[in-house]
Formats: sequence, structure tokens, C-alpha cells
Amino acid sequence: MSLVDRINEDIKTAMREKNQPKLLALRAVKSELLLLQTSGSEVKITEEDEIKVLQKMVKQRKDSAEIFQSQNRDELYQKEMQEVSYLEPYLPKQLTDEELTEVIKEYITKTGATSVKEMGKVIGLANKELAGKAEGKLIAAKVKSLLS
Repeated sequence: MSLVDRINEDIKTAMREKNQPKLLALRAVKSELLLLQTSGSEVKITEEDEIKVLQKMVKQRKDSAEIFQSQNRDELYQKEMQEVSYLEPYLPKQLTDEELTEVIKEYITKTGATSVKEMGKVIGLANKELAGKAEGKLIAAKVKSLLS
């Protein structure tokens, strides 16, 4: 079942359950995916493209939640984090810290990077290979710590 089909089914379920916050979050995802499909490109949308859209939406909500928390706006922080909890199940399983460390070590060996100056090569490879499985910010931090 494709991501769009899963979201459509979950929208129906949320409507039956009268779960308004979940319904709003899922409709936002559906809207973004429809925009992606009708963006004018003749190329078929891949699962990777759908995952990127979801990641972007989760990141936006986490960033907003961080801002709301720093401004002591707990009700808005809770709302954003609730939406994140509705969206995250559609993303691939995230790597644990240990798994990420092992994978990054492999990429460092593969690229031959030896100093922080060569971080870009490792991060580029890691971002491409780990798309959807780890956040870019975490990847960059891990590469920097391993190369320092």
C-alpha cells in the first residue's frame, strides 16, 4: 500500500473516531503530497520523494515546537509535538545512536576522510545513503565528533 493510500485510510479512521488533531495533521500531509504530484513534473513521484516531504513536515513542526518552548508557549508546543507524533509513524525506522555511529565510521573509512576539513565528503555520502533514517543535523554532529 502506498503512502498516499495509507494516509487516506487513516484520514477516514480519524474522521470516524472524531480525532480532529490527527485529522488536521493527516490532511496537511495529503495536501503536500498532492501538491508534489501536481507540481507539473512528468516524472512519477517516488517513495523517496514522499519520505522527503514527510521529513520536511516533521522538521518544520519540531522547529516550531522548539521556538514555542523557548517562548513558554506550552499549549502551542504540545500541539506541534502532537502533530509530530501523528506523522512519525509514516517515516522509516530511525537509526539508534550506536547504529548511526557504526554507519558513519564506515563512511569515514570509505571516503578516506581524516580531518574536520573533509567533513563535507562524509556528510554528503551519509545524507544520500541515510535519507529518511536519520536527521541531517544528527548526521553532521556525529561526523564532526568522529573526525575531531
